[in-house]
Amino acid sequence: MIIIGLTGSIGMGKSKAASVLRRFGVAVSDADAVVHRLMAPGGAAVAPVNAAFPGVVRNGAVDRAMLGQLVFGDPAALRRLEKIVHPLVGRERDRFLRRAAVRRLRLVAFDVPLLFETGGERRCDAVVLVSAPAFIQAARVLRRPGMTPTRLAKIRAQQLPNQAKRRRAEFVVETGLGLRTSLRGLAAIVKLLRGRTPRQWPPARQPRWKAQRYYARNRPRY
Repeated sequence: MIIIGLTGSIGMGKSKAASVLRRFGVAVSDADAVVHRLMAPGGAAVAPVNAAFPGVVRNGAVDRAMLGQLVFGDPAALRRLEKIVHPLVGRERDRFLRRAAVRRLRLVAFDVPLLFETGGERRCDAVVLVSAPAFIQAARVLRRPGMTPTRLAKIRAQQLPNQAKRRRAEFVVETGLGLRTSLRGLAAIVKLLRGRTPRQWPPARQPRWKAQRYYARNRPRY
């Protein structure tokens, strides 16, 4: 199974690229959606986040807007939050991979905005970056409710510069050239990766037959 890391800075078209990958038969795990579920009522992150940031839970769910105000621009608070959330996201990642393995999927993708910033590219067979010129990025983002140039500048400052990401990604999809160009690029990438030999899954520390037996014992219940 080939693991794709799909990433890109805010406003670069990552959500659209993820949708296209799904149309091409690639199972996609959305990191933002996973975090949202973890912080929703009954989510595994609710209690520990409330313990670390008292008062951010309302009606059984983490108030993400309030939490964002507490950690945005505060590196120490952000690190505290990451220590809670990252292990939980890792568990969901492993669960997603096990289910994909049971289904014998050839390609899966993880839609992760901060893939390079968190070192997530090391757990992928290939990284696909969506990219667009800065002026197109700004035009897209500033159309969002509540977004301002100042807030966009702060978000950019917390992310690896786009040029640095372009140097590190194996594939770059130019989303500023129109949807047709993006579709052609993603289709070519998917076709190429279907013929590639997996390096990340099953885990190298155990033989494939042991991994298959593990899947059988831990087959997800739907």
